[in-house]
Amino acid sequence: MDLIIRDVTPADMPAISAIYASEVRDHVNTYEYDVPDQAEMQRRMWGIVEAGYPYLVAEAGGQLLGYAYASSYRARAGYRFTVENSVYVAAGRQGHGVGAALLERLIAECGARGYRQMIAVIGEPANTASIRLHEKFGFQLIGVFRGIAWKHGRWLDTVQMQRALGRGDRDAPAAEIP
Repeated sequence: MDLIIRDVTPADMPAISAIYASEVRDHVNTYEYDVPDQAEMQRRMWGIVEAGYPYLVAEAGGQLLGYAYASSYRARAGYRFTVENSVYVAAGRQGHGVGAALLERLIAECGARGYRQMIAVIGEPANTASIRLHEKFGFQLIGVFRGIAWKHGRWLDTVQMQRALGRGDRDAPAAEIP
């Protein structure tokens, strides 16, 4: 499979919306209950891109197989050097390197933009594939928040993992990130 990782375009929104809709409806990788429509997904994408964060897609043979983006970990100014990552892979395409290719490029893009820490918020400890993927790229377990979300008739725990980008917290940032 010749996988291409590239920046998102508005033409990717139908496929991205379909991938995310499945996650909302059928899984707990997001704690959102209502499937956002394509216009909302595009609004979210523009918000991320216009804020200067990377938003990537993986495609092969003209088919979009997954997407990933970084966004603000928290809104307060002191967190501006820390990003949260999101990686989604189309049903039936997991386990074939799509998520790894996306995460690898996302880490590189965030480091090149001067971010210093990346946080993974994983929708439950049973999502071992996501945990292993993040471990492969140097993320360490920070902790598990017990029973902080309710979806599909059950309480859910949330895993947080972290990895340094660039020089991490070893010195002051060379330049301000907007």
